[in-house]
Amino acid sequence: MDTPQLVLLGSTICVMLTVHFSMKLLADHVLNWKKPKEQKAIVIIILMAPLYAVDSYVGLINFFGSKAFFTILDSIKECYEALVIAKFLALMYSFLDISLSKNIVPDEIKGREIHHSFPMTLFVHHTARLNHNTLKILKYWTWQFVVIRPVCSILMVALQYAGVYPSWVSWTFTIILNVSVSLALYSLVVFYHVFAKELAPHNPLAKFLCIKGIVFFCFWQGIALEMLAKLGIIQSRYSWLDVERIEEGYQNILVCIEMVFFSFYQQYAYSAVPYKGGNKSGEAIDKKAK
Repeated sequence: MDTPQLVLLGSTICVMLTVHFSMKLLADHVLNWKKPKEQKAIVIIILMAPLYAVDSYVGLINFFGSKAFFTILDSIKECYEALVIAKFLALMYSFLDISLSKNIVPDEIKGREIHHSFPMTLFVHHTARLNHNTLKILKYWTWQFVVIRPVCSILMVALQYAGVYPSWVSWTFTIILNVSVSLALYSLVVFYHVFAKELAPHNPLAKFLCIKGIVFFCFWQGIALEMLAKLGIIQSRYSWLDVERIEEGYQNILVCIEMVFFSFYQQYAYSAVPYKGGNKSGEAIDKKAK
């Protein structure tokens, strides 16, 4: 077998393992469907790893696809990422038994301090108090990415098909999206710190790291590969093969490998164990929330 065949075989095995781990966990939740409000969000989050793996695998199979094709593939992953971030916040609200639409803060934690860090302190006070408005702001900071990401994706694909996509436009979208996702992730971190005590029984840090890890690796390794290409470390040995194609190939291979580990880690972070057996009190809380 030559190198491309070995790469494709290895990627196929990685995708199959990712799908196996994710479907096993998904089936575990479906068979123990005790709290639909929570588990619907968990199912969407669980499917992030296999979707990323399959999406990247398609990119490897169609290695010589158009630039617009690869933009569509990236957009699918990143739009789903936006949905996952929104669902993760909804899951945290569900754990706290707080209405996502009303943002009513329980009296016992109202007034708790929220500490902001740089660079957010350039726009907001370093310290704020938890109330209806501050909780609503954290929610909006998360949801803005859910809106901005699909809009940018549609514009990027449309401009590429129209043949109007200079490098400065690409960098503009990149900056906007990175600021947007950074703000969304920052708001989730602040939310976690504010409600750390109440969320502790639900292991929120492990759950959050599953999402942030996927976002972190996909973004920073993409930047690293681009820098390696700029420095001439990643090169094309053939005139008919663009360096950009090689970057895309490396990125897709790495994503296929990484999703195996994330799908495996999700077995712990999003385990269905808390929903196994009789849990009448949990069902009562879920019905009340509905």
